[in-house]
Amino acid sequence: MILEPRSTSRANNAATLIEPRPGAVSGIALAPVGTGSMAQADPYADTRIKAEVRELSFFYGGSVQAVKDVNLKVPENAVTALIGPSGCGKTTLLRCFNRMHDLYPGNRYQGSIILNPHDGRGVDIVDRATSALEMRMRISMVFQKPNPFPKSIFENVAYGLRLRGLRNGQELRDRVEYALRGAAIWDEVKDRLQKPGYALSGGQQQRLCIARALAVDPEIILFDEPTSALDPIATGRIEELVHELKSRVTILIVTHNMQQAARVSDFTAFMYLAELVEVDKTDRIFQNPANTLTEQYISGRFG
Repeated sequence: MILEPRSTSRANNAATLIEPRPGAVSGIALAPVGTGSMAQADPYADTRIKAEVRELSFFYGGSVQAVKDVNLKVPENAVTALIGPSGCGKTTLLRCFNRMHDLYPGNRYQGSIILNPHDGRGVDIVDRATSALEMRMRISMVFQKPNPFPKSIFENVAYGLRLRGLRNGQELRDRVEYALRGAAIWDEVKDRLQKPGYALSGGQQQRLCIARALAVDPEIILFDEPTSALDPIATGRIEELVHELKSRVTILIVTHNMQQAARVSDFTAFMYLAELVEVDKTDRIFQNPANTLTEQYISGRFG
């Protein structure tokens, strides 16, 4: 599915050399955003939509535009990958989903992100009338580098539960165990729950952070390049975990690793220069992208 195509012939686009756009790699002819064929099936057919981005723009400091007029659907209980070169706006878009940008003055949203758009309970995530704290409870985030709190393993996972007012000791222990099992780390830490979280290995710390995110029973989990600081073995475990988690939670993941996007995601959205260029089922994006610019990026011609 292409968003607002501006040309009709993919074959002609592929055969024509185009002057590089601003920000393009020197010597590489990049096709303009929106070129390609429109002959693509609806990627969202027979899927339930968990969140819908509508005409969203975002401005740092109120004036520097980092996301431009993005429209995107996020299917429920599926993994959607955001790909694109550095600086294209994918992490900025990701952080709009749980209002992380609110932590800095002057930042501005334009447009909307509707959580549960089709069931009568829809709420605009970026509306100022919507509680940012509530959104962060319903939409958890796992960052690029593991960031366990300076607390015990147990208290890292229990933190969000305590914020929600859970005080019953047995229920708290049960919820912590459930989250640690969900993050596939329970067997590795069950005998040292009072040890500090930062004493774990990098891969274990990242799974601890995933357990912390799971503990509050979120509707969506955001992953911002969650394996970029990990070794291949730890990366494999996180990818397996992402695949397992989608049966219970919707996942949106930013990655620079094309192979990872192909392995873990059901849908892939390609961004370039703050715009969403193309979104489709992952197998179609990587095997037969409709947009020439997408094809150039995934084949390594730039990025």
